[in-house]
Amino acid sequence: MSVPKDLRYTKTHEWVKFVDGVATIGITDFAQEQLSDLTYVELPDVDEELEAGDEAAVVESVKAAADVYSPIEGVITEINTALVDAPDAINSDPYGAGWLFKMRPENPQDIDTLLDSEQYEELLPESARE
Repeated sequence: MSVPKDLRYTKTHEWVKFVDGVATIGITDFAQEQLSDLTYVELPDVDEELEAGDEAAVVESVKAAADVYSPIEGVITEINTALVDAPDAINSDPYGAGWLFKMRPENPQDIDTLLDSEQYEELLPESARE
């Protein structure tokens, strides 16, 4: 199970990467593995304003559908439209090509409220920490 050290995480299995004042958000390797083969993604609208904890996107698989929550407060600046035709990119590359959306944070210090990789790994079942 991959948990990159340079990202921040939520208890609901979203990851966040901050670069030059922009937050890129996706779901973790653990989340995509639990969902299995993803078949559909519903993304937020560009310019949509979200509060931390708001439903931002939906991912559906052959097993289930899951909400993806905004980890921070901010405005959507970009969505990964490639996922509409290829949602399985989340399965094959959850921390790269499988990103869901980008945001401009309302409060950049919100990153401090997110989990670091070690804290996130502690939340995972023992079987997923190998």
